[in-house]
Amino acid sequence: METISVDVRFINPFIRSVHNVFKTMCRLEPRVGKPYVKVSEEPYADVSGVIGFSGDASGSIVLTFMFDAASKIATAFAGVPITPEHRDFADAIGELANMVAGNAKKEFGEGLSISISLPNVIVGSHHAISPSKSHSIIIVPCETDMGSFNVEVSMVMEKKSVAAKAQPVGAAV
Repeated sequence: METISVDVRFINPFIRSVHNVFKTMCRLEPRVGKPYVKVSEEPYADVSGVIGFSGDASGSIVLTFMFDAASKIATAFAGVPITPEHRDFADAIGELANMVAGNAKKEFGEGLSISISLPNVIVGSHHAISPSKSHSIIIVPCETDMGSFNVEVSMVMEKKSVAAKAQPVGAAV
């Protein structure tokens, strides 16, 4: 697998945020696997919560789930049964993505002006989110007692005056 340099300021905050949001809001203890570079557009997800970033850094975060895990996690989050057919299903997934993005954004560093978009949620069996041609996507696999999901992080520093702390993907976080 190819090793690329990634600014840890954009990976570690998402890992910490996933732990915080899923533990606090869903009462789940996520187990985070080793991050790796996304190399194909192979369909993985049935449900994806997407948040865009703009400003001194730009990119996106995508939380991707299969239907079973998404339903169980959304139910844990909402405290009531939520299936993919439920009218609040997409909202629950979008809010989880929004919370993970917002909590991570707080940690990006002083002096960075970064905005996040409203969440978009894609629901459809085995859809794919195409990787950016301009920068890499790092996949952070996560496992919970209610199922697995991935966090796809694609962030590029736009502000040239901020020194990057690059490390190989998979380095200690």
